[in-house]
Amino acid sequence: MGVHVKSWGVKSMKTKWGSCNINAGRIWVNLELAKKNPACLEYIIVHEMVHLLERLHNKHFISYMDKFLPNWRSIKAELNGLIFE
Repeated sequence: MGVHVKSWGVKSMKTKWGSCNINAGRIWVNLELAKKNPACLEYIIVHEMVHLLERLHNKHFISYMDKFLPNWRSIKAELNGLIFE
């Protein structure tokens, strides 16, 4: 991906699956991801790493997501409970 994550961590979050501090190069992931399909964790990590390339959720961000994780939309839908099994 061509980015460097300086630090990362896992913590309990009430409203987010992950977060990225662009200036610090730090990523946090929600502890609740441990209960989800491992693909969901991959999606969140890629999503947050893409923020190191593009801050906003714009067309450039989407293009990076398509490049680095082509099936991200279906994983996002699963993670957000839009797909019921």
